[in-house]
Amino acid sequence: MKFGITLFTSDRGIGPASAARGAEVTGFDSFYVPEHTHIPVKRDAAHPQTGDASLPDDRYMRTLDPWVALATAAAVTERIELGTSVALPVEHDPITLAKTIASLDHLSGGRVILGVGYGWNLDELTDHNVPPGRRRTMLREYLGAMRALWTQDEASYDGEFVSFGPSWAWPKPVRVPPVVVGAAGNDKNFKWIVKSADGWMTTPIEQDIDDRVAALRRMWREAGRDGEPRIVVLDGKPDVDKLRRWKDLGVTEVVYGVPDRSEEDVLAYLGRLAGKLEGLRESTAVG
Repeated sequence: MKFGITLFTSDRGIGPASAARGAEVTGFDSFYVPEHTHIPVKRDAAHPQTGDASLPDDRYMRTLDPWVALATAAAVTERIELGTSVALPVEHDPITLAKTIASLDHLSGGRVILGVGYGWNLDELTDHNVPPGRRRTMLREYLGAMRALWTQDEASYDGEFVSFGPSWAWPKPVRVPPVVVGAAGNDKNFKWIVKSADGWMTTPIEQDIDDRVAALRRMWREAGRDGEPRIVVLDGKPDVDKLRRWKDLGVTEVVYGVPDRSEEDVLAYLGRLAGKLEGLRESTAVG
């Protein structure tokens, strides 16, 4: 089981490059950042944590672009995986987004993990001309189109939301970025993951996951998928007994948030967190 950190990037506090470098030095395996292009002031969408239109954190309106943030992190690290928790691909053009992600993976030596979400903020999606009732289908097509561009010498795709004829697109990623879906742990989402992704990322408010992990692994096998799904858990405070149980259940990675404070404060926090996880970490090279 691996361990990572996630930084809710903003225009204050520690930068992503310093945080990622600090995470790598202290032995963590991955570094994640979120995405919101903007937050409409007037909206009807309820936040999953607050249950209404209020936001639990003003960083939602101050979020850095995830791919620029991860590029700065790639430039100062060598081993740590670089991911999103989560990105919103349907808010972009899939051809240009595929190029951005492939370029980051190429330049980082194959270290990108693509964490994606359907998008809880329907008002944000609407500004990007995403039909709320079709966002799952749209995301599936975007991922399929990007995989075509990443893997085919002459790539093409023909769907409802994405369509392009035979095309050349390099660089190809060193490895096709694994896709994990950040969403509630229910059968509807798991069916989508089994069909269209490589694993599941829990939501920050979801901790009672034992039965859900077992359900996803069962559905994975029943669908005839090879191997095991990636299961990334966003945890609060580390508890050794809980972590050992999760490892036995098949959780592949546990990720902890870090505050957007000064570099000195965050690096000290990472040192303390690494100490608590000592003996449980199995840091491995990216392959």
